[in-house]
Amino acid sequence: MKQNIMPAIRLTLFCAVFFSGIYTMAIWGVAQLTPNKGKGDVVEQDGKQYYINIAQGFTKPEYFWPRPSAVDYNAAGSGGSNKGPSNPQYLEMIQQRVDTFLLQNPAVNAEDIPSELVTASGSGLDPNISIQGAKVQVKRIAAARKIDELKLVKLIEENTEAPLLDALGTEKINVLKLNLALDKLK
Repeated sequence: MKQNIMPAIRLTLFCAVFFSGIYTMAIWGVAQLTPNKGKGDVVEQDGKQYYINIAQGFTKPEYFWPRPSAVDYNAAGSGGSNKGPSNPQYLEMIQQRVDTFLLQNPAVNAEDIPSELVTASGSGLDPNISIQGAKVQVKRIAAARKIDELKLVKLIEENTEAPLLDALGTEKINVLKLNLALDKLK
């Protein structure tokens, strides 16, 4: 046992120095090479700053709604629900979200609601929705803002982001960017 104590102490000290110092500084150094120096993608509009890569909670009828969040859009507490798809409480929560969505969007059928509009992401902070997720909200927003639906569809198309390298993933829309562009519409 005595012969194992010194290697264990050396390994512990090495790991403490490496992971709390060297590794941390290496990650920080790489972050300094990115735009905004690793502090997130920030956009400013009307004197307010917003983080584009973190979901924001929009609930007013005149805005596009993001995915629900299990952490109430709090980036300090990123995480999802630990309830599985067969959990009765989870299914009840999903049904409440579907009912709320249908109440606010009476022209939509339940089967037309994309799953991302009623289920939270793993982090609870996913800032993106699908094209279908945006288009299914057009009638509500057009009525609330008293603007033509075609303007909203064009806005969706203008704010659609291509998959990574045009091959990895699907097209998506950042809800915050879309809503900021929506506020600029006349």
